[in-house]
Amino acid sequence: MSKPTAIVYVDGFNLYRRVLKETCYKWLDLFALSSALLNEYDVILVQYFTAHISPWPNDLSQGQRQQAYLRALTVNHKIKIHLGKFRSNARIMPLHPWEFNVDGRPKTVKVKKTEEKGSDVNLATYFLFDIFTKKADVFIILTNDSDLAEPLRLAKDELGQAVGLILPTDTPSSELLKVDPQVIRQIREGALTISQLPKDLYDRHGTITKPESW
Repeated sequence: MSKPTAIVYVDGFNLYRRVLKETCYKWLDLFALSSALLNEYDVILVQYFTAHISPWPNDLSQGQRQQAYLRALTVNHKIKIHLGKFRSNARIMPLHPWEFNVDGRPKTVKVKKTEEKGSDVNLATYFLFDIFTKKADVFIILTNDSDLAEPLRLAKDELGQAVGLILPTDTPSSELLKVDPQVIRQIREGALTISQLPKDLYDRHGTITKPESW
């Protein structure tokens, strides 16, 4: 008997910040991870939502590492990448913890604030579009971003669709859990260990090699 089909939608920034940052698991095979966590389903597609980063001045190779990773992912045609944008602006913001001038006004500092724009909207759009066009049996979002609770709720409660969550944290968003999705999984170290890409991969442009610092 065939397994029910599933599509996984990966909030790339959330996954990196919650799970991968400062670990040795950055060379992550998103399709292998999804399949390992959802072995009772036939994962037919992974939709990955991220943005090209702006490297820090002290690590200009950040962008090269990300490009190598994105290239490596596209070797598997069951992974589709959707790019938003990173926007950096100078902002004047109050110090933390609060400090005050003699006139009672908060002391401030000029900071560089970087925000990812578009990925959440893109994820929610493709999630609902794939549901409307009946591309799979189950639709599962990898995130801990409470902004995605409403698309999940609409899909489950208004459209009667089976939905799920893959949680990248031990402290999941209460808003996401309130949706009560039919499928809930949590990313553990064991799944990351068995879901690494090969050190070298190949596409029509040549060899893609895992960055040394990863």
